[in-house]
Amino acid sequence: MIEARQLTKRYGEKTAVDGLDFVVRPGSVTGFLGPNGAGKSTTMRMVVGLDAPTSGSVTVNGRPYARHRAPLQEVGALLEAKSIHPGRSAYQHLRALALTHGIPRRRIDEVIELAGLGSVARKRAGAFSLGMGQRLGIAAALLGDPQTVMLDEPVNGLDPEGVLWIRNLLKTLAAEGRTVLVSSHLMSEMALVADHLIVVGRGRLLADTTVTDLIRDAGGNTVTVATQDPGRLRDVLAGPGVSVTGRIGSEELQVAGLTAREIGLRAAEHGIALFELTARTVSLESAFMELTRDAVEYHGATTTAGAAGAGRPA
Repeated sequence: MIEARQLTKRYGEKTAVDGLDFVVRPGSVTGFLGPNGAGKSTTMRMVVGLDAPTSGSVTVNGRPYARHRAPLQEVGALLEAKSIHPGRSAYQHLRALALTHGIPRRRIDEVIELAGLGSVARKRAGAFSLGMGQRLGIAAALLGDPQTVMLDEPVNGLDPEGVLWIRNLLKTLAAEGRTVLVSSHLMSEMALVADHLIVVGRGRLLADTTVTDLIRDAGGNTVTVATQDPGRLRDVLAGPGVSVTGRIGSEELQVAGLTAREIGLRAAEHGIALFELTARTVSLESAFMELTRDAVEYHGATTTAGAAGAGRPA
């Protein structure tokens, strides 16, 4: 378990992490989300003692990282995939880590196989592609068979097969009862793999919730239905877990908690004619963009093709 209490980090006048409170629990995949500059990487660095908090604290299984007798066997982290001596082979890199942490040699072979590095294990890591470097970084993170796994952007540079491998790996680690914290800018992947979300912006906590609840709060998975008798339809649809809203005098209702099919069947059973039945699904990406809209530090300019080409000679 990772626990942060009023975790704060300042660099001069810049506050990178501002009073974060959160708990990452075992047995589930927790997505760590936020725009560029939100403080995610700084927070992860503080978890493993690479940066010291200005104030507050962060612990892993009840202790600061530096106080664990065998930290690599307590926490496995991938923060920078290229933090490898380029002249060493993948095997040599893992062997050096194993020797300095009392990890048996057989574990090296296990993580090489797990990461799909068998064919390149004796090749120099400096010649690796970004994707192979990611695999080696993940192998190193898992070398100590840790109970806590923390990965920063693990799918960067991976091909579709590699992305699927990461997805299944994260789910497997969580199913084994481990604590899994993973950051990513790929919302489609987070929607598929994450059970819980911690969202930060400008160093502050914006949400500590589930994917389902974040989408629901953003107005996701609602159905617009219109009828001449909205009051009667509201009564027909009412029930546990169902929310029905609408403006007074309007024939249109917004329904959450029922599918369009379920609404249509109930209306038909009670002889209520419908003029419209439209399902609306909000993606995690849309919900994330809405939540972090005011916390984005870096905005790109939007141009049209005409504007971009204005002033060029014909």
